Amino acid sequence: MYRWVEHIGEVELAITAESERDVFADALAGLADLLGIEGNGAERRAIEVSAPDRPALLAGWLEELVFLAEVEGFEPIELRDLELAGDTVKAAVEGRHGHPRPIVKAVTYHRLAFESAGSGYRATVVLDV
Repeated sequence: MYRWVEHIGEVELAITAESERDVFADALAGLADLLGIEGNGAERRAIEVSAPDRPALLAGWLEELVFLAEVEGFEPIELRDLELAGDTVKAAVEGRHGHPRPIVKAVTYHRLAFESAGSGYRATVVLDV
């Protein structure tokens, strides 16, 4: 589950999930929602990101999705496969070529978090918009 918290010039994505995989899936779903992306897609993209820890890995994940949307016009819709191994995430994302709104200026490290929370996980990412 994800929710957006609005601030002046930025939005905060707050995620509560049962697994680490679900954190990444919810981050993708939240970004698709923010960019106004709906429907289905038949195009697949392989994404691989490395970072020194889980919070930075989540930020890198979103940075890659924003890059694909902004530069290549790839509208990410759904996470298909995900492999988390140490400091790397490898994933297959389903989407389509389109014209996503250029709303995200940057994924910030301000209030960035990804941690265990009871029987699940909690994550926070702030996007400069």
